[in-house]
Amino acid sequence: MDTYTSKIVRVDKVATGGKDDGVRYDTVSTNVLDHCVASDYVPELVEGGMRTDLKPLNVVQPEGPSFRVSNESLVEWQKWRFRVGFNPREGATIHDVRYDGRSVLHRLSLSEMTVPYGDPRPPFHRKQAFDFGDGGAGRAANNLELGCDCLGVIKYLDAIMVSPSGEPTVSKNVVCIHEQDNGIGWKHTNFRTNRAVVTRSRELVVQFVITLANYEYVFAYKFDQAGGVTIETRATGIVSVVNIDPGKTSPWGNVVAPGVLAQNHQHLFCIRIDPAIDGPRNTVLQEESLPLPISQHTNPWGNGYQVISKPITTSQWLDASPSTNRTIKMINPHHLNPISGKPVGYKFMPSPTQLLLAQPDSIVAKRAQFAHHHVWITKHRDGEFWAGGEFTNQSQREIDGVADAAARGDNVEDEDVVVWNVFGLTHNPRVEDWPVMPMEKHEVHIRPADFFDRNPALDVPGQRNLSSRLAPGSEGGDGEGDCCSGSVQAAPTTHWQGTKEIETKDVSSKL
Repeated sequence: MDTYTSKIVRVDKVATGGKDDGVRYDTVSTNVLDHCVASDYVPELVEGGMRTDLKPLNVVQPEGPSFRVSNESLVEWQKWRFRVGFNPREGATIHDVRYDGRSVLHRLSLSEMTVPYGDPRPPFHRKQAFDFGDGGAGRAANNLELGCDCLGVIKYLDAIMVSPSGEPTVSKNVVCIHEQDNGIGWKHTNFRTNRAVVTRSRELVVQFVITLANYEYVFAYKFDQAGGVTIETRATGIVSVVNIDPGKTSPWGNVVAPGVLAQNHQHLFCIRIDPAIDGPRNTVLQEESLPLPISQHTNPWGNGYQVISKPITTSQWLDASPSTNRTIKMINPHHLNPISGKPVGYKFMPSPTQLLLAQPDSIVAKRAQFAHHHVWITKHRDGEFWAGGEFTNQSQREIDGVADAAARGDNVEDEDVVVWNVFGLTHNPRVEDWPVMPMEKHEVHIRPADFFDRNPALDVPGQRNLSSRLAPGSEGGDGEGDCCSGSVQAAPTTHWQGTKEIETKDVSSKL
């Protein structure tokens, strides 16, 4: 269709064949839907109805939340302080991140996402979405519902958007801020004193959800009490499907219901990290853990290994390397840790997820150069936010994206640098993804590396949760005191110390 004149230009037939039909599109019968069946996910239409044995699980904060939001977007929580932004393309963004007054990040955002499909039959060979550049995450943001999308004591943020006619509009409840428990934060049992100390890990979550056609994406920035930041992505919604002839299978996807072929595809994300580790002038290190050759002088028994750090001096790309534990460190070379003597910094380990599978000379690959590598390091340039370039809709190649920025060869040592992290999900659908898929989750963990002089969560109190109860028929736990005064099993075998008690005088005689 010509979108300017609203006239139909051409009607393409679509292929419905199987593995032996190649890219032919003339295998279809007249009645293409006769072999299809209904598939419903709306609760009142689900075959067999809903489960009836699930009891409520409530998040209760009787004294209210521990965070505070002021001046519309300034968030303060557990020594963290930052601002939340929102725009039509990226959705929620995080700015001026500080911990206990110290600068950590200038800006943190989700820059781009592309979803190329792996079905080469026309017209599916053109099927590739750029969800941020084409549709806009902010424009597709959900209006979040209390007690559904976020649990606990919730603070919602609205966004001011612009309508197609240029008028300002208010998008209600597009960001939710709340706290959640993330299990044990740290624990140790001193077997000598029989004393156990345990602290829970609480997170502050800044979350937004987008619906782009068939898919939902849940994005969350999570701040913890140990100085870490996690970027979490969840993919759910409905897989994109096409018709398939009765009784056939296809190499380009999986039959998830009669007549329904869910096509193979990839989700490739890019987050943009603009560090400000104790200031704007930072250096990026590539750190690897490598075997150390046997040497009578340095490694006579062969068990030692070496940690090699290499500064990145010019803008470039890197790939994940789990075999060498490749870690990306963002440091301030002018500020040294008083304990280790090393530069203060933050680090993350790029996930070795599969990168773009399309052939390098294909239009799909040329449009998404950012998806060819896991990490890009560039020098900051105002307005350079989009990994896939500013204009992605119907593009032929990536222009002014992160690949072009890296190709400039800028000096990035002791500079205002930007680090881009690419990760993805190769989604070869399964029957269980239909009619709506269970979420697929990925997390990027940005953690302090010699930024503090001790565990920053050491002062988090180990408070007993007084709402916890024993399940029927269970025994154990006195439910008294805090989590710093409990004991553990008295039997020394639980700590693998042996079963024979040794008198003090026997120990003294052997010293």
